[in-house]
Amino acid sequence: MVLGLKVRQFRQERNWNFEELSKHTGISVSYLNEIEKGKKYPQPENLKKLADAFGVGSEFLASTELSKHFAPLGDLLESNFLQELPLDFFGIELQQVVEIIARAPDRVNAFISALLEIARNYSLRNENFYFAALRAYQELHMNYLEDIERVADTFVQRHRLPENGGVPAQFLADLLVAEYHYRIDEKGLDEHPELQSMRAVFNPRKRLLLLNRRLNERQRAFQLAKELGFNVLQLKVRPLASALLRINSFEEVLNNYKAAYFAVALLVNRNAFVRDLQTFFQQSAWSEPYLFQLMAKYQASPEVLFQRFNVLSLDFDLQKVFFLRFIHDLERDKFDIDKELHLNRRHQPHASGLDEHYCRRWLSISLLRDLQNYQRQSGDHTRPLAGVQRALFADSQEEYICFAVAKPGFPTLDRNVSVTLGILLDEQARQVIRFWDDPSIPRHTVNVTCERCAISGCRERAVPAAALEKREERRKMQEALKKLTG
Repeated sequence: MVLGLKVRQFRQERNWNFEELSKHTGISVSYLNEIEKGKKYPQPENLKKLADAFGVGSEFLASTELSKHFAPLGDLLESNFLQELPLDFFGIELQQVVEIIARAPDRVNAFISALLEIARNYSLRNENFYFAALRAYQELHMNYLEDIERVADTFVQRHRLPENGGVPAQFLADLLVAEYHYRIDEKGLDEHPELQSMRAVFNPRKRLLLLNRRLNERQRAFQLAKELGFNVLQLKVRPLASALLRINSFEEVLNNYKAAYFAVALLVNRNAFVRDLQTFFQQSAWSEPYLFQLMAKYQASPEVLFQRFNVLSLDFDLQKVFFLRFIHDLERDKFDIDKELHLNRRHQPHASGLDEHYCRRWLSISLLRDLQNYQRQSGDHTRPLAGVQRALFADSQEEYICFAVAKPGFPTLDRNVSVTLGILLDEQARQVIRFWDDPSIPRHTVNVTCERCAISGCRERAVPAAALEKREERRKMQEALKKLTG
């Protein structure tokens, strides 16, 4: 890539086309074109011919050193970041990206420099881009992977797993031992206090899976089913810990998602779940107990159950859906989104990287606050809470029906977690979800963050609308300038 950029730069500096460069070097036009695109690397004799034609040394031409003109692109290529991006998933070749950049290096490199500076200022790391790419991949496929569904169905049939819910964790453990020669230590993390927030760690050399003893049955089942996913799908590049502390490649992130997808497909049978959702949506009134019954039936955590709502697009034609997972840090009393997914569009409720305060009227947050108050009063750190809300966004006037479950953040007790599924209340949603207009469902006007919210008299407001006020100041300045210069 770097050599191709150098050849292109030197050729253009001399105002040569490919035919003229071919005359100076004796190298064919087609081969020169391949060199510039980074698809071919010349043999030593051809490299010398190019260097002699440009009047530079062969060593300099072959080095990774670039002129200031291309320096930002050189930094990008040296970082290996472009090579790690899953460009092929989106039908893009790396050579195409470099060629686009090379056409207008000044402008594009300035753009690259700006992106890198933004990334540094907001402490963005490679994994931020990897997770963003994964979300794009999920959204591109509507979070539904038919090939993994088929593999999971075959596995269920072959091993006669329960299809109507309640796959025992021990049964999955036995499969790992018998089929893939695992050793499982149920108390494997006891001697490592610094790893108590981890759910599992895998040692590939020993084929040893270390589990956190504080995992409940649902969490154990998911970790074991996920390990089966890595093996059944033959995913070699994988994280070795349940929490992705350090990510080495996008392939690692993607394979982790695929293994988790397989686990959900094992634990929550698609056909049975579709039937249960049809029953749920056909009720005339919202039923919180029914949601808990589904979790109990499939021995599924809220995250697993809500992931299985990926059947909404195919089986219910509900295309405009979002998913959020909130973390409530109880010591700092801070709310953060650590997972989000938007299907078919970018929905109003979304994560913000600006350290702003999310709207406290969101069901995601109000339910977490209710859970915190319940825990303080009762001392019970095991019970989850569920809720429903119709959320009307003040800016867009779009309304969503949102379902959420808040639960303690096992295995540690210093945080709580809520997962929220939102469905845009368009005509299709109103036809499918019979209880959408149940008068017992609370309806709130909401916004994204307090800093950008114009709702007046909000009792839940965490901070003043500073960003909105600054925007209004700029608007008034622009109007004043227009009057002076118009």
